[in-house]
Amino acid sequence: MSEMILYHGSYCKVDSPNLEMCANKKDFGKGFYVTSSKEQAQSFVKSSITKAIVSKHILPTQNFGYVSTFKVNLNSLSVYTFKDADAEWLHCIVANRKENCFEDLKKRMDNYDVVIGKIADDTTNTTLTTYVSGSFGELGDPEVDAFCIKRLLPNKLKDQFCFKTQSALNQLQFVEAEKICL
Repeated sequence: MSEMILYHGSYCKVDSPNLEMCANKKDFGKGFYVTSSKEQAQSFVKSSITKAIVSKHILPTQNFGYVSTFKVNLNSLSVYTFKDADAEWLHCIVANRKENCFEDLKKRMDNYDVVIGKIADDTTNTTLTTYVSGSFGELGDPEVDAFCIKRLLPNKLKDQFCFKTQSALNQLQFVEAEKICL
């Protein structure tokens, strides 16, 4: 892979990502998440502000956030790419959101510096929660997986890059942060 531009939307400017600040139980595990879609990063600014207000990281009056831009070359990193929103992708997301589920896959993904795939964002959360609860049927059943994936509308989902290790974060070169007013 050659050099690419990636974006991160947040309530604050992020010029030096820190794994200690990253949340657990995200789609591909703990890590710093970016996307190749500036529009997608911009859309995350509002939800990031809302979450930061609820957790009291910022005042309720803050009506702006930032899209931080990074350059990166992934050639020196161990990278796994989910080509499609398929059963393996779905199982990876579930493994990172629910304890004791698809653990072999989770362990395998933990060996990579960067994991890339479609995003299961807040608009897909209801479908994923229903799947994880077993309401569609047994987790891992091919028919249940196919039903869930179809409901997620993967053709409308954008990409996400999860930088899981310090080596991966070291490859990110901060370019700028654009203030986004709501």
